[in-house]
Amino acid sequence: MKIFQILLLIVLVIPFAEIYLLLGVGSIIGAFPTILLVVFTAVLGAWLLRQQGFSTFRRFQESLARGEIPAYEMVEGPLILVGGALLLTPGFITDILGFACLIPSTRKKIAQYVIEKHLIQAGGNFGFEQAKPTESNVLEGEFRKDE
Repeated sequence: MKIFQILLLIVLVIPFAEIYLLLGVGSIIGAFPTILLVVFTAVLGAWLLRQQGFSTFRRFQESLARGEIPAYEMVEGPLILVGGALLLTPGFITDILGFACLIPSTRKKIAQYVIEKHLIQAGGNFGFEQAKPTESNVLEGEFRKDE
């Protein structure tokens, strides 16, 4: 199955599953508590997004100051954004996925999986062929600064 087909399936299935689950929970605990629960998870998600975002950015800067490549932080940043967006989206399925992206221990495991399985491409060329040095595009020379 191609990635576009998978994403289309997710976009179509998740809203129906969310509505079904919201109606089920609403019939058990009532409409008002269900609405409060959804609003609470959105507020908690916004708070976690802010806290975890600043924490990751601080670790990113510290890694750069030490001269290290902040690989985990570069993967965790987008995970935090996705997690915050999922928690702000009403529904319990998206809340579970959002919390998985915002809780540091699970986010670190997801980032480790992404890095180890090479799901991101190193080098920043985003699938484009990088120019290899050849005789035709390498210039040799000397540099002298005139004062």
